[in-house]
Amino acid sequence: MKALEPFTETIVIEDEESTQTLPEITADMKEIIEKALQSGPTQAVLSEGYKLQILKQDMLTLKGLNWLNDEVINFYMNMLMERGENDNMPKVHAFNTFFYPKLMGAGHSAVRRWTKRVDVLAVDYILIPVHLGMHWCLAIIDFRNKCIKYYDSMGGNNNKCLNALRQYLCEESLDKKKQQFDLSGWTSVNVKDIPQQMNGSDCGMFACKYAEYITRGAEITFTQDDMPYFRRRMVYEIMKKKLLQ
Repeated sequence: MKALEPFTETIVIEDEESTQTLPEITADMKEIIEKALQSGPTQAVLSEGYKLQILKQDMLTLKGLNWLNDEVINFYMNMLMERGENDNMPKVHAFNTFFYPKLMGAGHSAVRRWTKRVDVLAVDYILIPVHLGMHWCLAIIDFRNKCIKYYDSMGGNNNKCLNALRQYLCEESLDKKKQQFDLSGWTSVNVKDIPQQMNGSDCGMFACKYAEYITRGAEITFTQDDMPYFRRRMVYEIMKKKLLQ
């Protein structure tokens, strides 16, 4: 197959005043959150769903300034997929956190069986969590706008990721549909002027919230100041297996 010509550009999202009201964490919700984060057996199962388990040790990564782990991010991404099954919501497929290193290390052949039972070319968004050793980012394949986007809460670029995902679309189409993927009109962008983290620990939260806002069709208007709230809210959402918004 002929190699694709790399294509990248940078886009800017204009800052707008937020008109959104974040759901309140009520007293009853607070009780559930605090119980989930209190000390206890680290192997205790706190939530189950999507063929995944969230243990106490996983939930504690949402406490304070801890780094989110794979289990929490994968569970949250599954909730975004589940929300996409509702009427009038964009259809979402989220690859788990092991997809990106597999794709980058061995190409499409290493992940071709991951979509044996799902047509990822028929959704509105594909979410790809990107772990760069000590830092979480997010890539999104946006079929509605024919764009592959990379979101980094520390402002970095990742053209290798963008180009690998373009190649993935082509090879997935050939493998599953036996036809060339039409890349005409598609762009690849490192998104800039998005909310940035002001510490060294909230990258996973930013990646998750980028995904949540985008797949809800909302303007990305949160800030670093919202992260303590979002951490506690995510604890509750995972416990209830349901997104608040």
